[in-house]
Amino acid sequence: MNELLSFFISDAAAQTAGGGGSNLMSLLPMVALFVIFYFLLIRPQQKRQKEHKGMVAGLSKGDEVVTMGGLLGKVIEVDDNFLTVEIAKDTQIRVQRMSVQAMMPKGTY
Repeated sequence: MNELLSFFISDAAAQTAGGGGSNLMSLLPMVALFVIFYFLLIRPQQKRQKEHKGMVAGLSKGDEVVTMGGLLGKVIEVDDNFLTVEIAKDTQIRVQRMSVQAMMPKGTY
């Protein structure tokens, strides 16, 4: 009886040892998928955010910009959080600095 019991115990131990490796292998695709998402989605988005933040911080009077709403204008006044943008002759609007989407080359406006 002891021989039979020891046979089942050693067999169960062998199954447990082999099963641990398969659990690790089942996590491998999940880790690989996260790494792929990081390099294809997360990292480029962080890079774009960093570039946009630098562009907004460097805005100065006379720059020509496009807002997130699609308005093209020239920066007339720069404040800590807001800009005054001239979008037509004698037509000025105040926008948040972060609402500037892009800087345009001089002469576009």
